Amino acid sequence: MRVRSAFLLLALLAALPACGSEPRPDPGPAPRVVAGYFTEWGVYGRNYRVKNLETSGAARRLTHVKYAFGKVDGGRCTVGDDWAAHQKPVAAADSMDGVADQATDPLRGNFGQLRKLKAKYPQLKLLWSFGGWTGSAGFATAAKDPAGFAASCRALLDDARWAGLFDGIDIDWEYPNACGLACDASGPGALTGVLAALRAEFGPKALISTAVPGDVGKLRATDYAGAARHVDWLGAMTYDYFGATTTGREFRTAPHSALNAYPGIPRATATTEATVTELLNLGVPAEKVLMGVGFYGRGWTGVTAAEPGATATGPAPGRYGKGIEDYHVLVDRCPPTGTIGGTAYARCGGQWWSYDTPATIAAKVAFARSRSLGGLFAWELSGDTAGAELLTALSS
Repeated sequence: MRVRSAFLLLALLAALPACGSEPRPDPGPAPRVVAGYFTEWGVYGRNYRVKNLETSGAARRLTHVKYAFGKVDGGRCTVGDDWAAHQKPVAAADSMDGVADQATDPLRGNFGQLRKLKAKYPQLKLLWSFGGWTGSAGFATAAKDPAGFAASCRALLDDARWAGLFDGIDIDWEYPNACGLACDASGPGALTGVLAALRAEFGPKALISTAVPGDVGKLRATDYAGAARHVDWLGAMTYDYFGATTTGREFRTAPHSALNAYPGIPRATATTEATVTELLNLGVPAEKVLMGVGFYGRGWTGVTAAEPGATATGPAPGRYGKGIEDYHVLVDRCPPTGTIGGTAYARCGGQWWSYDTPATIAAKVAFARSRSLGGLFAWELSGDTAGAELLTALSS
């Protein structure tokens, strides 16, 4: 906990001008979007509910919440998990207004609570996100009939049970015309066709966004400048550049979300700065670029040294997956021992983790402002502390 306090103090001191010095020039316009993903499955093992957005203070700091994920099945938008989304009864203690769901209520679960959240925080905009790492296979079919896909999404968002809840839609295709969990060969114009159909279906006032890869090579595989014409913003997934999940090669530690390159980085373009620069060079307007920040760490075990680049035997254990853990767990269990490339790392015993802290996020916000970007977003909100330390830094 002392390390965390020190990082917060350094961030505050860094924001103050030196005694007797001239005031620092304005680094750029303040980001207008502070978005965060709320995961549908968080209500299970993570026990993260809509009410946590209020108790943590996140609801006051966010401008947009992205609800992840709906499914793309047969080229059509469908509910991801009906039970969690709109059927699961919420107890009084877990409810936004302290009132328990009844069996006769037409809308329960996350959607019922999100409706109560928006009533209390009317400034919040809500988007339903479709796809994700394990749910992107259906986009290839959707790209063959963009108008039919768009019509199905509009019908789903307008379902009488939750009509008016969502202000728009987010497309998380990983990755168009490139490889994610599987490889796609829909062509460089496929994403643009899907987004153009969504804009035509939803109209000019609806919010439409799309996630885009952090990998520079994947960015060059699709016409993202064309896609940008039809959306309010593109959310760059500027994290997961490295991790201990790859098999069949030697494991070496490397920060998964560096802001900029550092001596010895395994791949020079595996940084937030390189991703943002590539998007701008491709012709995407800066005001339509959102920069992603991970609220979690990537970890290795069997590590031989404290500095990045050390050999390891494999991924460190995590509660929900190998080599991955939430920030609110890591900051106490394995607190930061250093920074490199604009992000933090930690060595504890034989484990090595990389993750962002309030101080490194403050630097990323300053970078976003210096490039006049549209804003930032978090993947995902349950990884933060009970007092939303990371989101506080993201929104400052």
